[in-house]
This record gives sequence, structure tokens and C-alpha cells, in this order.
Amino acid sequence: MGTKGSANRQRIVDAADRLFYSRGYNQTSFSDISDETGIPRGNFYYYFKTKEEILAAVVESRVAVFKAMLDECDQQSSDPRERLLLFVDMPVQNEEQIIQYGCPIGTLSSELAKDQVHEISKAKLTAVFDVLIEWCVAQFVALGLDTNAKRYAMELIARLQGNALMANVYNDSDFLQSTTKDIQSWVKQITAN
Repeated sequence: MGTKGSANRQRIVDAADRLFYSRGYNQTSFSDISDETGIPRGNFYYYFKTKEEILAAVVESRVAVFKAMLDECDQQSSDPRERLLLFVDMPVQNEEQIIQYGCPIGTLSSELAKDQVHEISKAKLTAVFDVLIEWCVAQFVALGLDTNAKRYAMELIARLQGNALMANVYNDSDFLQSTTKDIQSWVKQITAN
């Protein structure tokens, strides 16, 4: 695929990602993506044969975005506890989107888990969560919490997901901010030496 082809493919993925996040996967059609990109719908088949193929590309893109966010936490601090606190603060850093649409991975995963007719594998649906959990486990292990690292990591992700969900449902930025502080306090408590 040439430079123009790669650019068009990426435009389709980026537009689909925005639409899947703001409208939902099931409420987004090829026509919606075409309208968003300006690429004729008939040309989509050169890049993607099915909507599920676009979905797989969107999931890959989201994995890359979240890995970059985690890399940023790694670069900002060498202390695993501080890294976890930076990670917990991410929803507040993306408050406007979280309040309006919820968590980009939680909302899509929840929608797709209800409708198992998609050709995308369960592993793809959990890909972003797997990256986040693995990274959190590494931080807890680095803090000497090996025995409970996986449980703590999953609980942390669950708390963040619940926080984003409730802030979105109630359109409540104060809730998002206060519960983020509560989660940070929890991290401080379990990581205290």
C-alpha cells in the first residue's frame, strides 16, 4: 500500500475510532465513516472488507494509544507508586471526553461483549485491558506486592472503569475528580511500606 493508501487507511481508522467512541459501534455505519473521512464508501473495500476489520484496526490503534500513555507515565517517574498515581489521574486529564462519552475502552468493550456475533476475537476485545493490567501488575510487583499484584491491578482498572461510567452517566465532573482522589488514596494505602 502506497503513502496515499496508508494515509487513507489511517483516516478511516481514526474516523471509525471517533465514531465508535461517540456513537457506539452498532450505531456507526460505513456511510457514517465515509461522511466523516470524505472517502467514498466504495473505496473502503480496498482497505477493509468488513466493519469487523475496521473494528480490529481501531482496537489495535487504541492499544497503541494506551501503550503510549503508559510509556509517558514511565518517562515521568521511575517510582512505580508515582507511576500508578499518574495512571489513575488519566481520566481527569481527559475529563471532557469521559464526561461526554465514558471510557473509550470500557464503552466499546461493554457494547461488543453484549453482541458476540462479531468476527473479532475475545482476545481482541480485552487487548487494551490486558495491556493496562499487565502494566499495573508490573508496578505492583516492583513495589514488592507480588502476591496480590494481579488482584490489585484488576481492582484498580475496575475502580477506574466504575468511576468513568458513573461520571459519564451523571455528567458529573466533580464526581470524577473526587473519586479519582479516592482511588489515589487507595493506591497510596496499599503501596505504603
